[in-house]
This record gives sequence, structure tokens and C-alpha cells, in this order.
Amino acid sequence: MTAITALTAQNTMGVHGIHAVPPEFVEEQIEAVFSDMGADAVKIGMLFSPELIEAVARQLRKHAARNIVLDPVMVAQSGDKLLQDEAIEALTAYLFPMADVVTPNLPEAAVLLNRDIHGEDQIESAAWDLAGFGSRSVLVKGGHLGSGESIDVLYLTEPQRVLTLAGQRVATSNNHGTGCTLSSAIASFLARGMDLEEAVRSAKTFISEAIAAGAGYRLGNGAGPVHHFYSFWL
Repeated sequence: MTAITALTAQNTMGVHGIHAVPPEFVEEQIEAVFSDMGADAVKIGMLFSPELIEAVARQLRKHAARNIVLDPVMVAQSGDKLLQDEAIEALTAYLFPMADVVTPNLPEAAVLLNRDIHGEDQIESAAWDLAGFGSRSVLVKGGHLGSGESIDVLYLTEPQRVLTLAGQRVATSNNHGTGCTLSSAIASFLARGMDLEEAVRSAKTFISEAIAAGAGYRLGNGAGPVHHFYSFWL
């Protein structure tokens, strides 16, 4: 089930417009889902404003939501901003403490920590520091390093440990929505009863295979999508 928080006019080349849904209507959508079907896991993506962030947090608290995966979407693949500057503080204050796992990429982690991040050792320290905002775990995605293997770092607060998840880097322009897909996959695996580490590992495998399967497609003139349904059809 979904609660739409924003409409975007975009294609493979970039974002042409953003229309944020009124916060009160977002709350109505969330209320409609939880009061009837419920949810075994929640994935949070683009939240454009502080008001939207507070509205989502209110509803998740009200319904004691569990297995919350927070993807702090700030910038689109094209470089277009998807989050107001004043919303960043609200994101860390209201939603980070509720999240079971937060999944920033390197540019997002750099904005949240107000520092540059280079190399695997700095990714690990960034994960530790981001956990200070209160989430149960942090997965920092290292795809933006741009060379060698695709390295992600998962920091688990209980017990305190760091896992390095390496994957083969695929040469393709079809990488639009990879972060959104990964966080959605984590939520899906959590909903199926996996523990956090297993869900993250399974989601990493899924997105890696989806990228590889969609590498040869040509859709539009920019960054195309991954092949989400590769296990069902080619």
C-alpha cells in the first residue's frame, strides 16, 4: 500500500517539477492504510518539507509502525534537489529515531554530516556518526565512489558491529532509482520476517542482479531504470 507524498514531473534526463501533497492529505492516506490493512513494514522515501516529515512521523507513532526503512531522499540521480534545506533538521529529529535502518548514499550522508566522505574507511565512520541521530542501524551506500567494487557499509547498533557488503560494479547508465529500489527491497524482506542483516543482504543481492539484468536496455536519453522484474521475465 502507498501514501503519495509528492508528484514529480521527471524523465531519464531530470526532474522538471515537484508538487508536494498537502500534509493533512498524506496523513489521511496513512490513516486509511493502517486503519484497515495495516503494514508489516514501512519504507519512507521523498518527503519534500518539514511539514510533511512531521505529518508522517505523527501517523507512524499513532499506529506503532514497525520495520521502518528510511531512505533520506535529498537529490535525484540527475542532481535535482528533492528536499528543502530546512527539512533536513526535521528529518533527523523526527524520523531518524523511529527508523530501523536509514539508507543514505554518499552525497546524502555528506549533507547530513556536513562533511565530505571519501574512501571505505570514511564510509564506516560516517555510518557510526549517522547512527548518533537515533536509528537502529545505518546503511551507507558507496556506489558514488565510482571505482572498484560497489561497497556498502551497514552499522548495527545492537550489537555494535559493522558489516561491509561488496558487490560487482556494473557499467551501465540504467541506474535511475537504485537507492529507492534497495530501500524498498529491505522493507519487503523485513515484512517477510527476515532479521535486519538478512534483509539488507538479500536486498543488496536483488538490486545488484536488477542492475545487471537491465544494463543493456536503452530507454530515453539519460539514466534509465533497473530491471525490477528480472526473475520473472527478461
